[in-house]
Amino acid sequence: MFEQFCKTLHSDKAFITIEITPPHGSSIKPTIEKIKELKLHEKVAGFSVTDNPLAKLKMSGVLSAIQVQQAFKKPVIATMSMRDKNKLSLQSTLLGANDFDLRCILALTGDPAKFSDQPEVKGVLERDSTLLLSIIYRLNNGFDYSNKELNPKPKPIYPFAVANAYAKDMSRIKKKMLKKLNYGARGIITQPVYDIENAKRLIEIFEECKYESVRETAKDAELILGQFPVVRARTANFISDKVPGITVPKRIIEEMDLAAMDGAKREQEVGFAISKGIFDEILKLHPKVHLMTHNRFDLCSQLIGNN
Repeated sequence: MFEQFCKTLHSDKAFITIEITPPHGSSIKPTIEKIKELKLHEKVAGFSVTDNPLAKLKMSGVLSAIQVQQAFKKPVIATMSMRDKNKLSLQSTLLGANDFDLRCILALTGDPAKFSDQPEVKGVLERDSTLLLSIIYRLNNGFDYSNKELNPKPKPIYPFAVANAYAKDMSRIKKKMLKKLNYGARGIITQPVYDIENAKRLIEIFEECKYESVRETAKDAELILGQFPVVRARTANFISDKVPGITVPKRIIEEMDLAAMDGAKREQEVGFAISKGIFDEILKLHPKVHLMTHNRFDLCSQLIGNN
């Protein structure tokens, strides 16, 4: 399963993953059933599962990922946030997940605890996501973080990391990408991309990082471009104004604002047409895409179409 996943990632074929956010409740099964109903699992290489995004309480990302992987027999990238776990908890979770054959891990620093909906919650945050990447590197060599040998040794773990899609000084993105590749990341997933020139620049930077990295695994690493379709003008404006690391072209903002003046139906039609155009264009340029839609799986299915 993982070998085919990696083979598709490294091939010229379309490699599409879809983000799943676990529920604010005790079962992921309704989400799994919705994906089955749309036959969405037949259109993608795999899924990812988030870990309490925006520090809001959700069902365990790792346990949800295990259920999704078992349901669809496709690899799931489980997000692990540094915000909520120290290095002991991280290692323990990784070893337990490994026994369930959950072996793709997205290392994330995590949104600040101040965003949480839980009273007086405090983040752990021993270090940024590179700590988790270094833990995975040790586990893959058969040792824990204190260099004690593991028995039995875990099956290979495939670490992923994230990167911003845009910065006024793009060298800042390059610096962070290179750092994560040097810590062993096998794939880097970007924030959503809304402009083809932005996508081209990210690909160039990533190739430069692969060449400059000191880590042998970087030669086989892949860039996965994030996509977040916007079907509401309010969403497009919020992303453009409030979300760091993403840029939405002014022409898209203006087109969405004008469509919104003609009513919700026209707004959604225009938004979907714009999103579909970007998705198809990005996929043609670089067929490695990660879709984020806040569990709008119907929207995912429409976007992917017959790709």
